[in-house]
Amino acid sequence: MKKAIAFKSVKKNYGKLKAVNGITLSIKEGEFFGLLGPNGAGKSTLINMLAGLVRPTSGSISAMGFDVVKDYQNARHSLGIVPQELVFDPFFNLREMLRFQAGYFGKGKSNDAWVDEVIERLDLKAKASTNMRMLSGGMKRRALIAQALVHRPPVIVLDEPTAGVDVELRQKLWTFIKELNTEGHTIVLTTHYLEEAEALCNRVAMLRAGKVVALDTTTNLLKKFAAKNLKLRLSLKNKFKLSSIIKGINFSVDGDFYTFELKKIDDIGRIISALNKVSIEILDMETVDQDLENIFLKLTGNEIKYE
Repeated sequence: MKKAIAFKSVKKNYGKLKAVNGITLSIKEGEFFGLLGPNGAGKSTLINMLAGLVRPTSGSISAMGFDVVKDYQNARHSLGIVPQELVFDPFFNLREMLRFQAGYFGKGKSNDAWVDEVIERLDLKAKASTNMRMLSGGMKRRALIAQALVHRPPVIVLDEPTAGVDVELRQKLWTFIKELNTEGHTIVLTTHYLEEAEALCNRVAMLRAGKVVALDTTTNLLKKFAAKNLKLRLSLKNKFKLSSIIKGINFSVDGDFYTFELKKIDDIGRIISALNKVSIEILDMETVDQDLENIFLKLTGNEIKYE
């Protein structure tokens, strides 16, 4: 299958800082691909290089077979990019802005029907004649997504597209994007909502410190790290340091809930026995499967929070 995007030995240095440190990665046509990593991992730098906004220090990048440096115009025509930042032209209303954007890619009035469809599918019809400055943050986010789609690019790159967006729009957006993917568009998604990546992406790359630390299908990643976690709701009448009571088992804390990472099923007995010895009452208990967020935290080196 043809490569929609290819990064070959790509590096980007800012002085001594290695923002991207030798990434080789290809994304096939028609994939729904997730690019994940903590802040500073190099995701946005990769996207900015793909868009031609930043030049790589070394290596090469192509979009639909076009080198983003040597053949910038054709490469950029292949891409629709939704940036993290809310960047817009304050002098036009929404529909005018989208028509101008389409015009930059050589699309004339014959493209107006598609502009209208994008406006409707993103629930922007009521704001089509509103000046961009007057739109709310959520509406501006929708407008940026519409702007990336107006020239019908084969590759759509979404950099944190649902940040600050309400749940209803998020659902509508993903329904629309999944339909575009079904029609053959390649989708590249960066997101901090890992449940989105787990539900939507066929394959994911996880980045840390400018390098790829995992690259596989979502299904295979979940299988590789298949494990159970024990989730307990505890009544801690006295202040205990659980890490000193339950040794050798990692856990995270969310309010009254404590999630323990099980290496083997016998760990459940160890945990319960240790809690009983210090008279900590278990109010609720369940075992949960490992999800993409657990894998992400392990591979990207984020520390587990201890009490």
